[in-house]
Amino acid sequence: MASALDKIIGYISPEKALEREYARSKLKALEEVKNSGYGNYGASRSKKSLKGWKADGGSAVEDIHDHMSTLRQRSRDLYMGVPLANGAVKTYRTNVIGSGLTPKPTIDGGALGLTEEQAGKLETEISREFNLWADSVNCDAERLSNFYDIQQIAFLNWLMSGDVFATLPMKQRAGTPYELCIQLIEADRVCTPGDYTGIGLEVDPKIIGGVEVDSHGEVVAYHIAKQHPLSYRARFRERQEWTRVEAFGKQTGRRNILHVMAGERIGQRRGVPILAPVIESLKQIGRYTDAELTAAVVNGYFSVFIQTETQQSVAPLGELDKPQEALVDAGDKNSVELGPGSIIDLAPGETANAVTPGRPNANFSGFVEAIAKQIGASLELPYEVLMKQFTNNYSASRAALLEAWKSFSMWRDWMVGKFCQPIYEEWLAEAAAKGRVNAPGFFSDPAIRQAYSFAQWYGPTQGQLDPVKEVEAAELRIQSGFSTRAKEAAELTGTDFMDNVRTAKVETKLWKEATGNENPTERSGNEQ
Repeated sequence: MASALDKIIGYISPEKALEREYARSKLKALEEVKNSGYGNYGASRSKKSLKGWKADGGSAVEDIHDHMSTLRQRSRDLYMGVPLANGAVKTYRTNVIGSGLTPKPTIDGGALGLTEEQAGKLETEISREFNLWADSVNCDAERLSNFYDIQQIAFLNWLMSGDVFATLPMKQRAGTPYELCIQLIEADRVCTPGDYTGIGLEVDPKIIGGVEVDSHGEVVAYHIAKQHPLSYRARFRERQEWTRVEAFGKQTGRRNILHVMAGERIGQRRGVPILAPVIESLKQIGRYTDAELTAAVVNGYFSVFIQTETQQSVAPLGELDKPQEALVDAGDKNSVELGPGSIIDLAPGETANAVTPGRPNANFSGFVEAIAKQIGASLELPYEVLMKQFTNNYSASRAALLEAWKSFSMWRDWMVGKFCQPIYEEWLAEAAAKGRVNAPGFFSDPAIRQAYSFAQWYGPTQGQLDPVKEVEAAELRIQSGFSTRAKEAAELTGTDFMDNVRTAKVETKLWKEATGNENPTERSGNEQ
């Protein structure tokens, strides 16, 4: 509390009173915070280099959820308008998902009491039935994409928006024996009921960003707006409605909705766009690139300015030949249209001063490269992979690909666990229930159900700089027992080893009939 002396000083000289209060608060802070351990370094409040650092953080709600709408919209804007951001997102999409992640059923035959031959036959049966469902647009609630196209859309939306949702409704459709469908939901539509702004206002403390939790923090339901919050239709409050979808069925325990999200903080309920940490850098790079491009174009124009003593009543020389659609600023009297070979008439007393922008800028490439390396480090994309520029030696380029592949592999496993495998299990349950797949005991014991549900997922293969070296390394891993032919076939060529063997058997037979040689790599006597 202020003393009588402080009150008198404040009355006479408010500036002096503020100085005394500041000094008093500084002394109190120094007394409370002991400079020991981190207090001498990263947590120091006395060092000049750190005193001005204001890092007053909050919980996941204040630090993440309150900013989600802005992060989403800016990330999407970067994707649509900044080449570096667009390229980074598509690089992830192409390498993680590619044309789609494909399951290879690997049931636990031992747990099911099946021989290897019986297990292999059942796996083939499951693959055939799954392809019947996955290759058709009937698996899409909107009937636009097959299962593999849906994977691409879901992954792209997660990259740009931070998370994506999918419900699994059942629809009867002609021409297909399966009713399971996938309904993708954009992140913005999952929001708190009554929050007409779309920015995550706290209307109900149990609902954070449209995700409802119970007293233990367990997610129990999601609230989905019928109209997109950013749509002009949602601006009218009386038109906006929400649907509450429980996370799991009360009786069956079936997943009612999938939430594809990568968490960063404890208590976090919504995901963060992958571009969030580098939004500012990407936007500035985009502005810098646009400015350099515009300057280079303007510098490439050759324009002539003519100055006269009197005002001309006729059109300026050369203006009659200029197409009217090219005069984009015709209505602005203060605007001067420039273009290739322009001849511009100046008013009396006006002088055109030559400006030399010095474009193209010799430092542009080096500066962009330096910033791109930092952006790539944040996104776990080496510069060579981010820019698709492999100009270094083999070892360096190979190291960059391997480092990027660690990230791609991690996100692929994550996508499988969050999206692909749960959908596969839901489909398998329907196939077993309808007798399309013979799976005795599937619904009687969770362990038996799990034994039927195992699957390995394969997608795009890792890039190869030297295919010969890659194949030799694969052969050594197989010979040493570090890998299998099935794994190497999937990772090197994206194919199934058993399919390769069956196809090779047919090819060898046909080749022998045609040439008389056992080995297709040998040339026949007529060819030699």
